[in-house]
Amino acid sequence: MSLIVQKFGGSSVADPEKVRRVAGIIAETYRAGNDVVVVLSAQGKTTDRLIATAKEYNPRPSKREMDMLLSTGEQQSVALCAMMLESMGIPAISLTGWQVDFKTNSNYSNAAIKSVGQERIRRELDARRVVLVTGFQGINKYDDITTLGRGGSDTSAVAIAAALHADLCQIYTDVDGVYTADPNKVRGAKKLDEITFDEMLELASMGAKVLHNRSVEMAKRYNVDLEVLSSYEKKPGTKVRRISKVEQAEVSGVAKDVNVARITVIGMEDKPGIAFGIFSTLAKEKINVDIILQTLGHGGAQSITFTVARGDGERACEILEQHIDELGFSGLDMDTHVAKVSIVGAGMLTTSGIAAKMFDALASRKINIKMISTSEIKVSVLVDEDDADKAVQAVHDKFFGD
Repeated sequence: MSLIVQKFGGSSVADPEKVRRVAGIIAETYRAGNDVVVVLSAQGKTTDRLIATAKEYNPRPSKREMDMLLSTGEQQSVALCAMMLESMGIPAISLTGWQVDFKTNSNYSNAAIKSVGQERIRRELDARRVVLVTGFQGINKYDDITTLGRGGSDTSAVAIAAALHADLCQIYTDVDGVYTADPNKVRGAKKLDEITFDEMLELASMGAKVLHNRSVEMAKRYNVDLEVLSSYEKKPGTKVRRISKVEQAEVSGVAKDVNVARITVIGMEDKPGIAFGIFSTLAKEKINVDIILQTLGHGGAQSITFTVARGDGERACEILEQHIDELGFSGLDMDTHVAKVSIVGAGMLTTSGIAAKMFDALASRKINIKMISTSEIKVSVLVDEDDADKAVQAVHDKFFGD
């Protein structure tokens, strides 16, 4: 008998028929003799509807009250699925985050997990019940409900699996595994049998949407075996592990991220401490910087170009302009019509010429590269947003074409 944690996203439980399909998967796992803990997201577009409803009452509601409201979406999901399981003769119980003592900090709308209680879940498992837990939510030291932000249900499932030392954490989605690129947009995308935590983390961070990067970070930290499967088709998925058991390809996947803004700080004096001044100023405001390029122009003036999340672009420029005198630059330029295209693969560590191969693929399609960033298992380039899909296809064809 194994302890298995299963997570199902909102699209998988969007209506009664889909809930019945999900309940069938859970029931089959339970009847095989396993202990089963299930984490569910809110049904379909429930969260979006709740956000829209809140704004009808208050255009700028507090984050605390929004967490209280949004948490009701997952409560509906687990209760309805428990009812469906009971109708199939499967003993089940639904629990909220606070009922399982899912502790977080007090950063409303984007809380971080501090601990996960085991007592209530284990008591219900010992009674041979399927335990359905609300994803995306917890409780802080003030006994207030908090939510975990984007990807919160994935993170909830991995946290519960880690706390319970589960044998496996299965993440059910609308695709049947992790692919070399988005199979809905890229011709020839291939499903991977296995992928390492490091590769999956890079792909998730670079825009791949199958798993959220916070959940992968947690799985890596606590060595939780993950499997990504389809909730619509009964077939093997993709295993996400610390070390892959299959031979490493030079590249495991291609990802695209359009949530990017490029900012250039112009006309700075070429002297020590300039870069520190810029990036420490942004860091104090919790603005994360990604790709960085420094150039020296005529007359000794220099420019620094970097990328941030598109939603942080205007605020980053405002903050820098407030410090223009102390930082000593002459102007700012921002471009929000860019995208980041990345290749990821542990095989890069032992294979030369990977970046050149990527650049050749882009050049062959006349796609201009604006910036480049590399690490041991990743190469990212910044291109025009209009060229992003073409760039992903070109790079994928180069590495995965027959």
